[in-house]
Amino acid sequence: METTTYQIYATIAQLPNSWDDVARDNAFLQTPYLKVLEESAPTNMHCFYIGIFEKETLIGVSLAQYLDLNKLESFGERDQCVKTFIRNFIFKNFASHALFLGNNMITGQNGYTFNKTIDSITIAEIMSQCADEIITYFKRQNIKIHIVSFKDFYPESASELKKSSFASLYEFNTQPNMIFNLNENWNSLEDYVASFTKKYRDQYKRAHKKLEGIVTRELSLDEIISQENRINELYFHVAKNAPFNTFFLAKNHFSSFKKQCGQKFILAGYYLDNELVGFHTLLLNGETLETYFLGYDVQIQKEKMLYLNMLYNMTQYGIEKHFKKIIFGRTALEIKSSIGAKPIIMSGFIYHTNKWINKILPKLFPKLEPTLVWQQRHPFK
Repeated sequence: METTTYQIYATIAQLPNSWDDVARDNAFLQTPYLKVLEESAPTNMHCFYIGIFEKETLIGVSLAQYLDLNKLESFGERDQCVKTFIRNFIFKNFASHALFLGNNMITGQNGYTFNKTIDSITIAEIMSQCADEIITYFKRQNIKIHIVSFKDFYPESASELKKSSFASLYEFNTQPNMIFNLNENWNSLEDYVASFTKKYRDQYKRAHKKLEGIVTRELSLDEIISQENRINELYFHVAKNAPFNTFFLAKNHFSSFKKQCGQKFILAGYYLDNELVGFHTLLLNGETLETYFLGYDVQIQKEKMLYLNMLYNMTQYGIEKHFKKIIFGRTALEIKSSIGAKPIIMSGFIYHTNKWINKILPKLFPKLEPTLVWQQRHPFK
């Protein structure tokens, strides 16, 4: 740590010129995406950008996000039960000011990247110091941070971090990240479908037949802007019916994404009788295809099996463009496993700034998590 320091920036304009060189392996830490956050972050989110230096040289970049959950009208409307009511009450009153070291908007280990090997002890120490500095920043504004979370680490990284100062923090696992490692022998949709067992080949055929009448095409920036109200309406319907949310996207989020990231960002629209009834989005991240947010008309989704067809279409794109894997993220685990994705457990580390609440966190946190029951599918021969 003697020669390793950090600097926290409030705006993209302040970032060092070499930022994108360091972040070249992760599009979610490169300035085009960070500009999307700066232009169109959720209204209850404030972002910080962290540069990590060895002497005078930038060697690592990181992201932190503050969320004010008091600004949310709803955490999600799908699950209406006593447990949900209690959870929402606790979050509103004891965890409404949350600080994430990492990106709370996506699934995956996207919180930091380095252009050289850095030991886990140094990483944990820097992240902890950054958290302390941001907590102090908000304290000066009479805002008390309740919860601090270091989010989304794959098992190997989590094990290493537990050897550091993170050992004293509560480690939690929520829903797994559904990741599809694509078969290198697949070159087309036909190769992919041919790999299914009869049951899942029939599922594909049934879903594909249901899609008759739907026209799917990629939207340009101008089209995204012209359809912004409808896109937001379709997104919001899906988002508000999630079991739990800590943010809702700004209305201009997708047009900002297309403007900043260009061909690396894809918004595919699904049209029925010339009306937009659904969309999915993708980010091209090196050899990894990242699925992003989507939306749909619920009635059309039921009639046309729209969501399942979106998963097939995203997989087809990944195969034809020769990506190595597709990150499908959390939620809808069973249906994602039915198209080939597999669950990868991800860990986070968390603490409460109230020492008494922090002591009971290991007992309290599991009770706030919705019970997850699902069956993993195995679609291939």
